[in-house]
Amino acid sequence: MKIEIPYGMTKQMMEIGEEAEVLTASVFQNINNKNPEELVRQAMNEPIGSRPLYELARGKKTAVVIISDHTRPVPSKYLIPFMLEELRRDNPDIAITLLVATGCHRGTKREELEAKLGKSVMEKENIIVHDCIQSPCIHLGKLPSGADLEVNSLVVQAELVIAEGFVEPHFFAGFSGGRKSILPGVCSRKTVLGNHCAAFIRHPLARMGILEGNPINRDMEAAVSMAGLAYIVNVILDEEKQIQAVFAGDPILAHHAGCRYLERYCRVTLQQKGDIVITSNGGDPLDQNVYQTVKCMATAELASRPAGVIIVCARCQDGIGGEAFFYALKECSSARQLLEDTNKLSMEETKPDQWQYQILARILSRHTVILVTEPEWEEAVRAMKMEYASSLKAAYEMAKRRKGDAAKVVVIPDGVSVIVAAGD
Repeated sequence: MKIEIPYGMTKQMMEIGEEAEVLTASVFQNINNKNPEELVRQAMNEPIGSRPLYELARGKKTAVVIISDHTRPVPSKYLIPFMLEELRRDNPDIAITLLVATGCHRGTKREELEAKLGKSVMEKENIIVHDCIQSPCIHLGKLPSGADLEVNSLVVQAELVIAEGFVEPHFFAGFSGGRKSILPGVCSRKTVLGNHCAAFIRHPLARMGILEGNPINRDMEAAVSMAGLAYIVNVILDEEKQIQAVFAGDPILAHHAGCRYLERYCRVTLQQKGDIVITSNGGDPLDQNVYQTVKCMATAELASRPAGVIIVCARCQDGIGGEAFFYALKECSSARQLLEDTNKLSMEETKPDQWQYQILARILSRHTVILVTEPEWEEAVRAMKMEYASSLKAAYEMAKRRKGDAAKVVVIPDGVSVIVAAGD
């Protein structure tokens, strides 16, 4: 059978002689033929649990629109113009700021913003990129966990706060979108570290597809209310990153509606776990660095037998994606020891990127990970306790040598698009 795995803007391909179990989400098979503009307008005309955006904007002097950063494939050029139009419909003089929700990621570059928003919005609107260290933040109190909530002052001081985003499975928050525009999107590093602490990351309900009882989600939803997020427009995308559904309105109610809709299509049942699991982060933009690829590894982990081999294809054009993330793996004696040490840390002791290397260390302590990426990252990949391969074919040959010709193979082309219900 022929296997095609997203890799940057291209694909890694190979033929294998045996059959493999392939897991894909049906939502990514073009179930909706409406054009993007029609879907966005329809959702905004029928908001969930909220008055229309133009009514929320009446009489307001200032508004902040929180937008996604360069790591998210949100088609903002289809969302932001309609949101701006609604804000100004009955209030043409409202002062609007577009605030890029970077969380603890690097700052989004101008060319990345122009590609996301379009030239017209870039030239006409006031755009600020959030910096979790440098941006002024205001303390709004304690979250349910006891962590401090510190939010970008532009959000706190605005009379109306709205956000765009998209809903997909998330490896520890349950689902992306909705409340994540606030936390971690526009919070201080201190707040993000508290939300992503070791105890929460290892919590059994801090997993893909789970909101109820998830301590990370609980704090995120509390942050929405405390920060005053009033309205969202969230999309669901297909495998070509095209809009298939839109949910607008109340930040919690609309987000939950989107999650319920998506789950019907993206929860897949695995017939039998694999000795070899092949996956990716869905290509560009989410496979831009090693840091982000931990997401698809967490999906593959659910589909892998003990001591299985996980093959991940990711171009990583932006490199590793965090010094703390890299050095934690490079300098540890073993992934198992790093996991044990990290699991002992309190919320106050949380370190930058800790959540990502905690999850990767968990995976590496149970499985072999082969990363198919560009040659310049080979040394770094090996230093991080993973194996390197220059192509999917080479990685597969390595895995077969390790697991044998009778190995069961599972293929998850887009590992961030599915919620795996485990097999044997």
